[in-house]
Amino acid sequence: MVQGRADPRAGSLNPMVAASTRRQGAAAWAQAAVLMLAGASAAAAVCWPFAFWFKPGQPLWWLQILALIPLCLLVARSHSVRQAFGRGVLYAGAWLCATFWWLYIAMHTYGGLPSVLSWIAVLALALALALLYAAACALYRSLAWQAPGSAALLFAALWTMAEMARGTWLTGFGWGAMAYAHTEGPLSLWIPVLGVYGVGALAAWCAATLAQVQQAGRWQRLLLAALLLAGWLPWSLTFTTSTGSLSVALLQGNIPQDEKFDSGTGVPIALAWYAEHLQHSRADLVLAPETAIPLLPQDLPEGYWDALTHQVAQGRSALLTGIPLGDYNQGYTNSVIALSPGAARPWRYDKHHLVPFGEFIPPLFKWFTRLMNIPLGDFNRGAIGQPSFDWQGQRIAPNICYEDLFGEELGARFIDPALAPTVFANVSNLGWFGNSTAIDQHLQISRMRALEFQRPFLRATNTGATVILDYQGRVLSALPRLTQGVLEGVVEGRSGTTPYAWWVARWGLWPLWLLCLLVLAWAWGVGARRGQPRSHRRPY
Repeated sequence: MVQGRADPRAGSLNPMVAASTRRQGAAAWAQAAVLMLAGASAAAAVCWPFAFWFKPGQPLWWLQILALIPLCLLVARSHSVRQAFGRGVLYAGAWLCATFWWLYIAMHTYGGLPSVLSWIAVLALALALALLYAAACALYRSLAWQAPGSAALLFAALWTMAEMARGTWLTGFGWGAMAYAHTEGPLSLWIPVLGVYGVGALAAWCAATLAQVQQAGRWQRLLLAALLLAGWLPWSLTFTTSTGSLSVALLQGNIPQDEKFDSGTGVPIALAWYAEHLQHSRADLVLAPETAIPLLPQDLPEGYWDALTHQVAQGRSALLTGIPLGDYNQGYTNSVIALSPGAARPWRYDKHHLVPFGEFIPPLFKWFTRLMNIPLGDFNRGAIGQPSFDWQGQRIAPNICYEDLFGEELGARFIDPALAPTVFANVSNLGWFGNSTAIDQHLQISRMRALEFQRPFLRATNTGATVILDYQGRVLSALPRLTQGVLEGVVEGRSGTTPYAWWVARWGLWPLWLLCLLVLAWAWGVGARRGQPRSHRRPY
């Protein structure tokens, strides 16, 4: 029998292979850590959460762009479409968890859901939404093999489609979209023209271009420099004019969330506090938060409603306040009513964009809501583009809670310039989320809407942020959060239509969808004409 002779190289190859495998594994873990850290940094860029280096709550536009660069680089250098998809899940999952982690407070602290289940719910939501961005990354890896400049444009288009899908599909939850980091900085110049998703596309293009700046052409570098420098020049794009001023008083009751709907504690405190401060106000308009009156009118203490309406009728101030309306037979609405001197009946606005699980329960999820001790319900929806409240020469358009997240819905009010709002007013209750970044993030959302439509924004909230914003999104005055107080000031209404308001009122987000799809179709067509295998090519 002839014995086989061992290969003398085998002993040396196996350790080499093992070492190579270990290095690859360590590199994979390091890349995963970089992606998750970059994603968390993108969340911090919308409003800085720490009390060092920068002012807490401040948007950091440059950090948002820098935080997107690692994703652009690692997705482009992925060995396969599947790997690009996985990297997109890691990045977007970390980003979204760091953005709305405070949902845990509502579910656990106030809802009584076990801690583990609350964290699982937050993680599940973040990962489900992250799939949209992962799909964009996979498509980018598959198609972006042509010229570097075209690859950056393709990344911006795919990223923007993922952002719009998150913000509109299945009722939409675009909270913390990266463009909210740009309410300040050079790209804020383009907000009244392009809106939140258009500016997000510019930011994505900037990040993708910086990721491949060495391979980019001269025209691309010049365009990037011009885009970032133009915002620092002493000029602005103003499309609106003044309609006069209105004195306002914004009420912040700071009713503890675990007592707010308790008939023995929070309800009588709220009724007494808001009635007292309405009585002493001399402002043209008094604005109270969402469900400042936490009971249906027919359930209020005897004489309360009559006393309130009589007080307004005899005074000079109009009152806008949040209140639930309806009955068992007709259904209920989360509403704002306006009482004003000389009005025969209250003016009314019904919330259109309801919060899933908070104001309506999606099919098949009643088991989940039964686990929480939160007063939930199935509310009726109001219509889009409801008439504004006319008062003292101003047309005041209320929105409730996170309705100001949906600029395309607020834009429906601008189809007729003669009826368009001159002032926006948001009433909210963020007490469900404690003293968290949710308060600062919601302020950035309102700032974005003020810039998009060039309208002042009033915000009356239960716990903060209660502020007066001008038409350029600047905070004119604010109350400290988690305190009781009255914010008095003057707001200047505006008329006129921004380019964003004009096109979004007529076509919604379809122009952006069409542009992004055209870029995608063009990239696909270029690849088909070249006839080269996409899976083995990288954009840079």
